[in-house]
Amino acid sequence: MHYYRYESAEVSCCYKYLMFSYNVIFWLAGAASIAVGIWAWSEKGMLLDLTQVTMLRHFDPVWLVVAVGAITFILGFAGCVGALRENICLLKFFSGVIGFIFFLELTAAILAVTFQGQVRGWINEFFLANIKAYRDDIDLQNLIDSLQKLNHCCGVQEPEDWDLNVYFSCNGTHQSREKCGVPFSCCIGDPADTVVNTQCGYDVRNKTKSKWEQDIYTKGCIPALEDWLPGNIYTVAIVFIVISLLQMVGIYLARTLIGDIEKVKFSYY
Repeated sequence: MHYYRYESAEVSCCYKYLMFSYNVIFWLAGAASIAVGIWAWSEKGMLLDLTQVTMLRHFDPVWLVVAVGAITFILGFAGCVGALRENICLLKFFSGVIGFIFFLELTAAILAVTFQGQVRGWINEFFLANIKAYRDDIDLQNLIDSLQKLNHCCGVQEPEDWDLNVYFSCNGTHQSREKCGVPFSCCIGDPADTVVNTQCGYDVRNKTKSKWEQDIYTKGCIPALEDWLPGNIYTVAIVFIVISLLQMVGIYLARTLIGDIEKVKFSYY
């Protein structure tokens, strides 16, 4: 019986430290995201009453930041320790999760293209629900304001969507000063203004619709995004390709290290 030994079998230092460096970035990014999320919650006073954190009455952007940060931190940690300690289990966990995330992204993209109508309806309902909760969470409020200012839009489909919010609604007997208005992020700003006028949207919708476009954006944010996408399809495609390549590089490095480690272990027997 012949026994074969691989005298030259060894784990590649190049791949090992490339894998380590690759994951250090994600590890630190994950830790930073978690820290930002905790800071945001502390600023809102939610950490003083932890029951508020679990009340998912509406979308809280901090949840997304913390969730992405936690996943990134765990994967970065597994990749770093797996590479340094040559731990096959951690490396398999890393490559498996990255592969699963890539599969989910691909599936989501295919479903989004296949069921465009249903996806558009879901997104519409999602944004309407968050317009209704605009004043309930400062982070959600800032996110909606940023979206409207960036895309020069107001509401989901039109400015009248703000009737869903109790503060801006034209209906009812409430005495809110913002009644029949829109948030300041809907206003057409003057580039010469150095101070943001947060009251520019007051009483705007009391005017006739023909006069709205003089003061506010009249296009909804979903139509604005739909108009933006065709002209920037290559930019979006490049972003997704870069993200996919980064994931593939991580999987390749992990699988290569696993192969080297198994080869070295086999050479000892």
